[in-house]
Order: sequence, then C-alpha cells, then structure tokens
Amino acid sequence: QADTWNGLAHTAQQRRQRQKLVARQDWWNRDVEENSNGVGDSSTTDAGASVVTALQYPTVEFTNRSKISCLSFNPYIKSQLACSDYDGTVSLWDVSASGTPILNLGEHEKRTWSVDFSHVDPTRLCSGSDDGKVKIWTTNKRSSVMTIEGKANVCCVRFNPLHGNVLIFGSADHNVHCFDLRNPKQPLSVLRGHRKAVSYTRFLTPDEIISASTDSSLKLWNMRTQECVRTFSGHTNEKNFVGLTTSGSEWIACGSENNTMYSYYRNLSHPAVTHKFGNCNPVTGVEQPEDDPSLFVSAVCWKSKTNTLLSANSQGIIKVLELV
Repeated sequence: QADTWNGLAHTAQQRRQRQKLVARQDWWNRDVEENSNGVGDSSTTDAGASVVTALQYPTVEFTNRSKISCLSFNPYIKSQLACSDYDGTVSLWDVSASGTPILNLGEHEKRTWSVDFSHVDPTRLCSGSDDGKVKIWTTNKRSSVMTIEGKANVCCVRFNPLHGNVLIFGSADHNVHCFDLRNPKQPLSVLRGHRKAVSYTRFLTPDEIISASTDSSLKLWNMRTQECVRTFSGHTNEKNFVGLTTSGSEWIACGSENNTMYSYYRNLSHPAVTHKFGNCNPVTGVEQPEDDPSLFVSAVCWKSKTNTLLSANSQGIIKVLELV
C-alpha cells in the first residue's frame, strides 16, 4: 500500500533501503496481531495487512463554541491544551478537569489559524490570525504581553524548540518571518522564495525550518545563512490546508489534494514514500478504488521518536502508518 521512490537508496543510508509505508488501522501503541486476537473483527486488505474494526472512543471530550483551527499541548504541563478557533479566540483547557475552558484569550479581530506553546517556557504561548497579528500570551494573564504586526494574514506560527525568544510565522505575503521577542520591532530575517501563501512552518532542527505553501512545494531553510537549502515537490497543494509534520531532523510529511500522503527525506527533492487513501463507502466503511477529486489528505502528525505517522483525510478517515 505504499510506493517507494526508487532513488532513495542512492542518497539515504543503506539501512533505509526499500522503505515503505504500511497502513495499519490499529491501536496507537499495539500491534495489529494483538488487536486482532479477541478484540474485534478483522479483515485482510489487498496487501495482506490486517485491518481492525474494533470500536474506539475518546476518553475526554470538550466542546468549543466555534470551529477549531489548531491545537497545541503544553510540553511541560501535560494536561494543559490550547486551541485556536474561527472566532479569533485562543482557549486554554485542562483536560483533567471539567469541559469548560480555564482561560479565553480574545484579542484577535479575525479568525485565528495557529497556536503554539513554548518548548522552553511552560507559561508562554503564541497565536497567529487573519488580522495580520502574532500575539504572545502567558497562561496567568487574560491580555497579551506582546503583539507583532504583520503585513498580511498570518497562517501559522511556531516557537523555536531550543531558543525560547525566537519564533517564526508564515504569511499570505508568501514569506516566512523570523523574530526575536527581545527586539520585536524588526525581524531577524524574512525568508523569500515561495510563490503563494505560506500555510505551515516547522522547525526541522533549531537552525533549520521547513515551510509549506499553496504553490505545491515545501522548502528547507537554513536560519543562519537565510538561504533555501532544498525545495521539495511532488504533492499537490493549491487551496487547502493539507498539514505538515517532521520526524527528527530527517523526515518530513505532508498531505496532498490528490488524497495522498507524501513523505520526504531531507536530502531528496522528490517524495521518498507515498500512501494513497481510497474513497471510503459511507455505509460499509470499506475503501473503494475509485478516485474522488474532491478528497484530500488534510492532516499529518509523526508520533515523537518513532516511525509511526498519523494521517487523516477530508472524508474523516484516520490511518496509522508505519515507516518500516
């Protein structure tokens, strides 16, 4: 169920030869075999992998008053979760408590696309909005402690994982903006190269950035030299948010508007691995081979320090994929 790019072995290390993605709709931390043994019914796909049909359900559920655009867990306070929504509000939740937000931060004037907790300071978070502003918040105040004025809609914002005063954001002006919060009036750098809006930014390492754009490309940037190291292409992304995630300092994954998940190795400009979603029958839940041009992969997330990737598409199908 996965296509492996034939040139991977020429650049990547030998141990990564013939890598592929295997679709495994199993429990997050268990093997398919364990789940198939008395847990629920199972069937066999064309590739021979077992598909578990046991029911799964959330342990906690909250209801937000508006559509949610982004979620971020506090890396230190494990029960603390922040979300941004279409009303422009950033809400702070305690997942171990009742279903009421412990703090609502409502200074943004338009839809808020992105929220992120600092990896250095557990009380600090940032948000970016269609109002062109990036706001810095602390978890013990209802008002923002800093505002960075952008020139266009802010689509994504991220803290540097090592340097707590450094953040980046992608904008509808086609650029990636880097700021040091100790001097917020001027950017550290503006990374130019995309032809359309920058929809996602991620740190591959503390000195390297991955950006995604609706020009159907990803770019790897070196923050020290402020240069584009490599451009990744192969997926299709012209109008939707299709997700972006990284694993360690080597692997990058994103969705695509052809209902396929794409994974790139940092030294290769073309996809190393892809996985095609089928068209799911709404009654039986079985994937059909027929393509639906309206479907796209909308979200991807690597499980930390593993080869496991979670991917979802616009039809509501969620798959757990493993790089083996």
